[in-house]
Amino acid sequence: MLLGLFSTLGPFTIDMYLPAFPEIVKQFDTTASLVQLSLTACLLGLGVGQLVMGSLSDVHGRRRPLIISMIFYVAASFACAFSSHIELLIVFRFVQGFAASAGIVISRAIARDLFSGQELTKFFSLLMLVGNLGPLVAPVAGSGVLSFSSWIGVFITLGLLGIYLLMMTKWRLQETLPVERRMPSNFKQQLKSFVSLLRQRQFAGYMLTQGIMIAGVFAYVSGTPFIYQNIYGVSPAVFAILFGSNGISLIIGSQLVGRMSHRVSERAFLLIGLWLAGLASVTVLIVATVHGPLYALVIPLFFFVASIGITSTAAFSLAMESQGHMAGSAAALLGLIPFLLGAVVSPLVGIAGEHTAVPLGVIILSTSTAALLAYFLLVKKGGDGTEPKALD
Repeated sequence: MLLGLFSTLGPFTIDMYLPAFPEIVKQFDTTASLVQLSLTACLLGLGVGQLVMGSLSDVHGRRRPLIISMIFYVAASFACAFSSHIELLIVFRFVQGFAASAGIVISRAIARDLFSGQELTKFFSLLMLVGNLGPLVAPVAGSGVLSFSSWIGVFITLGLLGIYLLMMTKWRLQETLPVERRMPSNFKQQLKSFVSLLRQRQFAGYMLTQGIMIAGVFAYVSGTPFIYQNIYGVSPAVFAILFGSNGISLIIGSQLVGRMSHRVSERAFLLIGLWLAGLASVTVLIVATVHGPLYALVIPLFFFVASIGITSTAAFSLAMESQGHMAGSAAALLGLIPFLLGAVVSPLVGIAGEHTAVPLGVIILSTSTAALLAYFLLVKKGGDGTEPKALD
């Protein structure tokens, strides 16, 4: 549960203050684009932070970087709450995201320290179960805080959450990476670790397969608010129900892998998820092109998001399986790539305006196809053995 809470820290940091956007605009007498920039800064901090914190955890162990990052998280949360200018809020949001990234990447590294094989898959599916609740619960929690407080209360709440996680890490979390298994404290060596991971054909294949598929989810998240409300005219309440139902499909997909891993291999699940995503995305594109009814769009999107739960769980377990002493660096790369690719595809959803769903269909079909290619060109050609295969 503790590692699950750390995995939700990112979604809570991203989503909890979203309902307060209009209030923040008024508070600072600024523009919506500048407030949106505070979200971009947080996402950038989450992406870059995973790369840094994952490497540090391989060098200094898991507990110390986690404790230090939580101290910074608490400080940044309260600094956001009492920012006097929007520019300061943007800066502190970057720091907050950077610190929160430690919870995401180190919780995954700890999972690899403790488990392997099917047990790792089962445990990671549990992390996914708790982590996937974050995007569903965080906006509701933010709205609840705003019902009796201002946007400042949201960041104070995040600061209190950081204090709780800091205390639990200090008192309850034991070190899982012994000194003899740690990487040398050398920047050049850390860089070599990343290069070594990227040169492993199968790891690179799993990393790209997972990252490209999750990038499709970023396109879905950024596109559906306009598609459902502007094209199909649903109310915000109905949109929340539709969006939440797909969040449930993500949980179902990840739990399916964890519960059935003793009967069906992770590779088989990964292929099932990839083909399911391809079929669902083709259906979405057809429905968008002919402007079909809402239910005809909602159903394939439900299965597309479920496929993400399947592929991300299976690909992560397979990628981490042979990365014992470099688990932090491996988890960092696996966490960074989706943010980078998601940042690229998300703005493309609105390239044709807010009144067509065709770009969404094109993008998720492209990501599904690219993920399949990454699997067959890198993973499949890398062989079925457990030893890492070099790209050259």
